[in-house]
Amino acid sequence: MNRFVSSGVLTLCLLSFGIQQAQAHSADEHAGHTAPPRSSQEHAQVKFANVPLFDQDGKSVRLEPDLVQGKIVVMSFIYTSCTTVCPVVSSIMGKVQKQLGARVGDEVQLVSISIDPQRDDPKRLQEYARSFQQGPGWSWLTGSPQSINETLKGLGSFSGDFKSHQPLILVGDGDSRHWARYYGFTDPALLSKEVEKLSGLRTHARHTAIAMEHQP
Repeated sequence: MNRFVSSGVLTLCLLSFGIQQAQAHSADEHAGHTAPPRSSQEHAQVKFANVPLFDQDGKSVRLEPDLVQGKIVVMSFIYTSCTTVCPVVSSIMGKVQKQLGARVGDEVQLVSISIDPQRDDPKRLQEYARSFQQGPGWSWLTGSPQSINETLKGLGSFSGDFKSHQPLILVGDGDSRHWARYYGFTDPALLSKEVEKLSGLRTHARHTAIAMEHQP
């Protein structure tokens, strides 16, 4: 009896330690990086810099015309050498992709932008993406430091030091300009729910426009 109780206590201790380690920010990777203990949300105003970027396949893209327009977008900010916060954020994105299924790559676009463009070239992003991505519709972007900085400033995610950025995910409609920022380790179900909400608003707007067209 005591053996099983001790085993259970040990398991709980290990689980607790694992969670603490996942949320810890090492001095090497995230010096000064403080994430909120709970996720928080705020409405966001975003501006898309018209600068060239590269996806994980080395293809040149521009964020708004090539990936955002016409899509509901879930966007994160990571760098591949990060061993603490960024894998958690990428895992959250992966769960969102799984929850939304075939809609990703159709109505929905996932985007992850490297905030360490000097090290994260397309090949490195491609290798990193394999651990999280399941299927199409998820673009991993890098570019010149200047292009990345302009992009991050427009999206309200520029920190000046990539090692001190906060965990952040943006969700928005590229057509209606409804955007929200989610700070911290956000429940993937909450992000999927926001996508569903934006999709519903799209459908309602479409039906309203059709009804108005058929008015005498």
